[in-house]
Amino acid sequence: MKKLLSLLPLALVAAILALPGAVSAEYGHQKVVYHVNYDDPARHKAALGNIQNHINAVGADKMDIKVIMHGPGLGLLRNALTDADIQAGVDNLRLQGVDFGICNVTVTRGNIDILTDLYDSTEANLVPSGVAEISHLQTQGYTYLRP
Repeated sequence: MKKLLSLLPLALVAAILALPGAVSAEYGHQKVVYHVNYDDPARHKAALGNIQNHINAVGADKMDIKVIMHGPGLGLLRNALTDADIQAGVDNLRLQGVDFGICNVTVTRGNIDILTDLYDSTEANLVPSGVAEISHLQTQGYTYLRP
């Protein structure tokens, strides 16, 4: 009986860990680049949700996340000007340290004014080329994800 009672705490811990939402993992530090090159508000919202879920699983303090947008992908920040959900998603991710990189090639070719045409953007957000930046980040150990 004493042996059975001594196993009770271990059984309780195992039962708690088996509960939905109680799954825990140690992922270590992660460097991730999210690639956005599509102009679809529903996909933008889904991508922002994916990034938040990623942060929730790993921890913002254990991640370096960059979102690189080029071509039609700049629609994410364009749509954020009028879509409160996308705007809130971008703001929330920025508060957690996510960097949003904007392709300067797309800006130049599209004659885009980043200060007025894109939500909360400045020249500090520009990267020389979206695709070149993604490739460069991968050589720096970033994992490539395209939601």
